[in-house]
Amino acid sequence: MSSPNYWLMKSEPDVYGIHHLKEEETTLWDGIRNYQARNFMRSMAVGDKAFFYHSNCKPPGIVGLMEVIELGVIDPTQFDPTSKYHDPASKPDSPRWDCVRLRYCGEFATMLSLDALKETYTAEQLTVVRRGNRLSILPVDAEIASDLLEQLGPLQ
Repeated sequence: MSSPNYWLMKSEPDVYGIHHLKEEETTLWDGIRNYQARNFMRSMAVGDKAFFYHSNCKPPGIVGLMEVIELGVIDPTQFDPTSKYHDPASKPDSPRWDCVRLRYCGEFATMLSLDALKETYTAEQLTVVRRGNRLSILPVDAEIASDLLEQLGPLQ
């Protein structure tokens, strides 16, 4: 069996934070409307790990860890006219958007802030530190993931 791949997945804590995932235990990572981010999800495998990153807050940073438990789930929000993620061009017989289901693994005792990440990694090593990066899902190199896990310490 191969080692899991690692990802960084961003969400605004007031929209869907690590505390929401902890309470629910699992979630669909729906509402993604960027093709590159969607394609990253399509390349995930069951068992992959994802760093939960709180974005658009002060300070932004890595707060927890999730595990991919289901792949290729059709994103239901694309068909819901009341959802801000509704896509009227997407049809049930040929949906544009799918997502993964994630399981809560835990929170880290302290956040690893974006500023701390910028002090340690280059944009080539960890894409989230690249100026102007807006993608909500990013791959993380296994060596960098191992280093991040060491810095973050045990899950709570």
